[in-house]
Amino acid sequence: MWWSTLSLALREIRRNLLRSTLTMLGIIIGVAAVITMVTVGNGTTARITAQIESLGSNMLILRPGQRFMHGSREAAAPLELSDTEALRNQLSSVAAASGAVSQAVTVVYSNDNWTTSVTGIENDYLKVRNWTLASGRAITEGEQRAGAPVCLLGDTVRKKLFGHQNPRDETIRLGKVPCEVIGVLAPKGQSVMGSDQNDIVLMPIRAHWRLISGEQKVSHIYISARDSAGTDKAKHDIELLMRERRHIGPGDDDDFSIIDMREIAKTMTGTTQVMTSLLGAVAAVSLVVGGIGIMNIMLVSVTERTREIGIRLAIGALAREVQRQFLVEAVVLSSVGGMIGILLALAASYFIAGALKVPWILDGGIILLAFVFSAAVGVIFGYFPARKAARLDPIESLRHE
Repeated sequence: MWWSTLSLALREIRRNLLRSTLTMLGIIIGVAAVITMVTVGNGTTARITAQIESLGSNMLILRPGQRFMHGSREAAAPLELSDTEALRNQLSSVAAASGAVSQAVTVVYSNDNWTTSVTGIENDYLKVRNWTLASGRAITEGEQRAGAPVCLLGDTVRKKLFGHQNPRDETIRLGKVPCEVIGVLAPKGQSVMGSDQNDIVLMPIRAHWRLISGEQKVSHIYISARDSAGTDKAKHDIELLMRERRHIGPGDDDDFSIIDMREIAKTMTGTTQVMTSLLGAVAAVSLVVGGIGIMNIMLVSVTERTREIGIRLAIGALAREVQRQFLVEAVVLSSVGGMIGILLALAASYFIAGALKVPWILDGGIILLAFVFSAAVGVIFGYFPARKAARLDPIESLRHE
């Protein structure tokens, strides 16, 4: 019974192939749009999460000044290297800490030059940032204490100055200051804000003070919280210690701020997920529009086939069989449209993800939901035309021209 009903429905769809295709177009676009939006959104969320994680392990950033006032940070006493020592030695929740100071400098090698950020660091910096070396060696404790003019190159700087040449043991100039290259950092890619993390030169912070900045100050302290303690506990401990070291009285505002990268990651991924949901919801509206199109065409089909319906009813067909036939036609139209939409979405999301350079992450749940929803649209919007066909009076239908 169901097979014969399905055969009749397919025959009717093939008989008006162009009209059937145009009818399915709303469903195809709706399903494809929903799946594509969600897939690209999931990939974007995954990329942001990976970029945040690449910044460092359980990383906190301590900065002087509490907030931005009229476009600049509120004035506060700078941080000191003794602060990083206190953080490392006095807090069990802190695994590593490194002071840092940066300045844009033109780096020169032979006839090539490149303007980049030269950052003075302590040796814990690589540990906090989860940064490994592609070649060469790290800065030694002796070089740190002596402020030796040695440096590590980011991958972008290496490419700009040396191309495929190995820069190990070569001497470059940081402005007018000669510096020996002792290693190359492993590539990290872009940061969550879109900046190139590989466009950097690292050197001992005392060498930076002596040769580049000319003043002994620490602009940031990068801190890695122990996994056993977590960033919340570490953040609380750091606040208490820094208030004590900076002589901040009870009830007074902090003159420093602590950035928790996990909070930033949570905020950014949450925002991306909300935007993905909103775009998916907007795209789902086209499914409803497609359903209205199916209902409209099915009503036209009932009108066109009034005499055929009358003949079927007159020779003994039951009303529910006529209703089932039109309902199956509507469901077939929406289901086929849904399957075509899925295939279109897979192709579109793959190419869009590649163009945006985000991971292609398929969500089986949303694909199944989109297909079920498309079939449900056929049932819901096909019911009224099917019911109208089943209630036609056979005699009046036979008189219809």
